[in-house]
Amino acid sequence: MKLTIFSTKAYERDQLNKYNQTHGHDLNFVEARLTPATATLARDTPAVSIFANDDGGAEALEALHAVGVRLIALRSAGFNHVDIETAEQLGMTLLRVPAYSPHAIAEHTVGLMLALNRKYHRAYNRIREQNFELDGLLGFDMNGKTVGVIGTGEIGAVVCKILTGFGCRVQAFDVKENPACREIGVDYVDLNALYESSDIITLHCPLTPKTYHLLNADALAKMKPGAMLINTSRGGVIDARAAIDVLKSGHLGSLGIDVYEEEADLFFKNLSGTIIQDDVFARLLTFPNVLITAHQAFFTEEALAGIYGTTLQNVTDFENDAIDDKKRVTSALVA
Repeated sequence: MKLTIFSTKAYERDQLNKYNQTHGHDLNFVEARLTPATATLARDTPAVSIFANDDGGAEALEALHAVGVRLIALRSAGFNHVDIETAEQLGMTLLRVPAYSPHAIAEHTVGLMLALNRKYHRAYNRIREQNFELDGLLGFDMNGKTVGVIGTGEIGAVVCKILTGFGCRVQAFDVKENPACREIGVDYVDLNALYESSDIITLHCPLTPKTYHLLNADALAKMKPGAMLINTSRGGVIDARAAIDVLKSGHLGSLGIDVYEEEADLFFKNLSGTIIQDDVFARLLTFPNVLITAHQAFFTEEALAGIYGTTLQNVTDFENDAIDDKKRVTSALVA
C-alpha cells in the first residue's frame, strides 16, 4: 500500500525503511508537517502517517479525504491532535500505537526530577566556565519525599515503580486504579490531597477535554509551596501562563517539561538562528528553575522500534482488513 509519511526526519526514514522490509509498502516521505495546505502532498495515497505535532484538525482531514486518503496511522499513542468526530464522519480509519516503551518516558521523567533537584544543567554550565562553586546547587534527598503521580497507565506505573525504588512515598490519582501500583504500595488519593501533600507532582494522563489545563491557576495554588512539577504527557495538561505566575511568586519550586501546549511551531526544528515569537515559551526559558526538553522522552532505540513496527503493521492490517480494535481510535475513547 502507498503510504505518505508526514513530519519525517532522517533517523525516521532509515528506521521506517528497515522495518518496512517485512511489509513492502510504498513509502512516500514528506518532511513538512501535515496542515490543510500540505495535505495535497498525499494525493492518490490511501494511507498517511502523522506524528504528535501534525495538524489533524477538521480542515486538514477534509483535505486529506479529498485527495483519496482513507487511513491515518498515528506514530504516537496520543490522539488529541486529531479531530476524531470529523474522521468518523468522513469514514476515515484512525489507528495508533497504544504502547511502545513506557520505560523510555518514565526514565526521562525521573531524569528531569533528578536534574532539577540536583541542578545538573546549571552545574554543567558552571564547570564549562571553570566555576567550581557549589552555592545555588543545593538539592534534597529523594528518599522519603512524597511524589504524586497523576495517571497510572503503563507509563505512570513504571514511574511509580522507579520512585518506590528511590524510597519515595508514592501517591496517585487516576479515574481507574491500577492493581500493579497498589501491589507496590502506591496510595490512591483525590486530586486535592495529592496537590497539597506532594513534594513532586508528575503528569502521565492523556489530553482530553477533562484534563485540558488540569494544572490551572487553582490547582497550582493548591500545590505544596516549593514543590516540583513535571510534565512528560501532553503540553495542554498545564496552563503555561498560570505556571509562569506561580514560578514568579516562588510558590512553584521548579518545573520540568518535555511537552508544551504550542510546541508544534517550535519542537523538532532548529530555530537557533531565529527569534522565538512565542512570548510564553520565551518567558519560561528565563527561569533558572525551569528545565525544558523538546519532546524527546520517547526517543530511545527501543521506543522507536515499537513505534515504527506497530505503525507499519497497522497499515498492513488495514490493507488486509484485519485491524486490531485495541489500536483503533474512536470517539468512545474520549467519551
